[in-house]
Amino acid sequence: MRQIFLDTETTGLSPDAGDRVIEIGCIEMVNRRLTGNNLHFYLNPQRRSHEDAVKIHGLTDEFLADKPLFAAVADELLGYLKDADIVIHNASFDVGFLNAELKRVQRGPFATCVASVSDSLTMAREMFPGKSNSLDALCKRLEVDNSNRTLHGALLDAGLLAEVYIRMTRGQNSLVIDAAETSAADAALQAVDFASFDLRVLEAKDLEAAAHDAMLLELDKASGGKTAWTARMA
Repeated sequence: MRQIFLDTETTGLSPDAGDRVIEIGCIEMVNRRLTGNNLHFYLNPQRRSHEDAVKIHGLTDEFLADKPLFAAVADELLGYLKDADIVIHNASFDVGFLNAELKRVQRGPFATCVASVSDSLTMAREMFPGKSNSLDALCKRLEVDNSNRTLHGALLDAGLLAEVYIRMTRGQNSLVIDAAETSAADAALQAVDFASFDLRVLEAKDLEAAAHDAMLLELDKASGGKTAWTARMA
């Protein structure tokens, strides 16, 4: 499965009032592995940014003056996003701006250009009801390092979102195995005489054992110390 974590920065808060996208950051993940095949644009919005917005993202009008227009990158962006599940934190905000930009270049709505759009904010609210679910709050709760986030940045925030999403979706929904599948598996095992095999035992290398211990520690922290092996060791 191909997923793209996407974030934007804008000149203000309202596309209906003429605010524009000034930065787009995309992080690619395939089968839950970050690929490094990312995409990032700074854009000339052809208008001034609101002072409050500049305080958040730090992208000045002077810096953006020589950057490409959205029309110049639209084909590359849509080609990159095609057939992917797009994950956005507070998706309605970013999609609203992207829809406005796409309309200016006579393209269809964003949702028609991709496979699907998932809102990680909605997911977080379901997992952590009644709590703050901003990206910063989720980074703190799930122990994702965001110490470099002094200002908002689309590519940086998309990367943090990818890490947050991986931790939010780490668990397996069900361990139930269908009874028919179990019976078929048992029958297959009974038909094999394992005594005829010379089975080699491969011991983990020191680095592999250390990596395994680190992963168990990370899982234990994410569960708040509620892992089964922690309980057995207590």
